[in-house]
Amino acid sequence: MRNSFIQTLMAQAQADERIFLLCGDLGYSVLEPFAAAFPDRFLNVGIAEQNMVGLATGLSMEGYTVFCYSIGNFPTLRAMEQIRYDVAYHEANVKIIAVGGGYAYGPLSTSHHTTEEIGMLRTIPGMVVTAPGDPAEVDAMTAFIAQHRGPCYMRLNKAGEPRLHPQPPALTLGGIVPVRSSAAATAAVFATGDMVGAAARYLEQHAPHIDLYSFPFVNPIDAPQLAALAARYRHIATLEEHQANGGFGSAVLERLHDLLSDGALAALPAVKRLAIPNAFISVAGSQDYLREKMGLQLNGWHASLS
Repeated sequence: MRNSFIQTLMAQAQADERIFLLCGDLGYSVLEPFAAAFPDRFLNVGIAEQNMVGLATGLSMEGYTVFCYSIGNFPTLRAMEQIRYDVAYHEANVKIIAVGGGYAYGPLSTSHHTTEEIGMLRTIPGMVVTAPGDPAEVDAMTAFIAQHRGPCYMRLNKAGEPRLHPQPPALTLGGIVPVRSSAAATAAVFATGDMVGAAARYLEQHAPHIDLYSFPFVNPIDAPQLAALAARYRHIATLEEHQANGGFGSAVLERLHDLLSDGALAALPAVKRLAIPNAFISVAGSQDYLREKMGLQLNGWHASLS
């Protein structure tokens, strides 16, 4: 995902001289091509993520579209106050990019786990919160947020993720992307971020009759699209690599209940949230190992439907 991000960002920067990239002393072997191609629009600010976000806001006030790139929780949790007051309050054209979301840096333990930031960021007014599901969605989302005016956040996994789409999907703000769909299906999985790929692999082997949708936007979520899907399926599971409190599943449930109360939905489907059970994990290990330890699996939900 990170390689797709930088390649697309370079294409955007070639066409738009306002694009500026900041990093927090990382991204080696990834960001060097951008730095070499656009030396006047790249700056390594060091291990100073709060200052990076403040600097980005200042650059945005001078007309730049500024991307801040760092590992998972460092440009988010560590800089949350600057994101709220500097970026969002001023509607600054700043894009926070976190690589290594969820347990991607699992061997480095809790200090490098990024499992609460979506819940925090989606409550900030005006913040577009995104988690593309594969490199093709990263291509599309990078281009989208580069052109979208205002604060954005994009969560990336790391590298090596398989492509689920042959081409970058066309994105509109809040749009939902089908990954697999059949007319006869009565159940679907809604997933976000790299859990889309995990869900696709599982369903292909174990439950080909269940549909799958990627939610590259966690905030906002397109209401008419969501209402149409909720009316179509009797059973829905939401899958995310994030604490259950306040995350993607919570966002889906909130919007479904709003649609119901507004009369845009006649009834609610049965929704099961599959997320991290609001707990820290005290062991280190690979991303797949930690996902399994924290129950981020579809088999329990799928078996309960039969």
